[in-house]
Amino acid sequence: MQRSLIAIILLPFGILTTLALWQYGYWGILAPHFQSTAEAQVLADLVIALSLVLVWLWKDAQATGRNPWPWVIATLTMGSFGPLIYILTRRSDATTASPLSTDAG
Repeated sequence: MQRSLIAIILLPFGILTTLALWQYGYWGILAPHFQSTAEAQVLADLVIALSLVLVWLWKDAQATGRNPWPWVIATLTMGSFGPLIYILTRRSDATTASPLSTDAG
């Protein structure tokens, strides 16, 4: 995946997140997911997806000589920003084959 695509994703997502935090605060973003089963399903889906990403991220970080802990903490506290920034800062000459390789495409 090219870095420019990640940067293009990060910019509007960062603006949307900043606006949501400014208007509702951190808990205000999470609270609606506890009000109905439909909203809880969306939260559960996000948790499952980010957990799968964290498994990949952990293995990739270790394989490329990076400390995975900052990225795990970033993902747990900031959601998708952790993996997106990890991919953005990942070296393009990483030695392991990866579906999210920055040198593909």
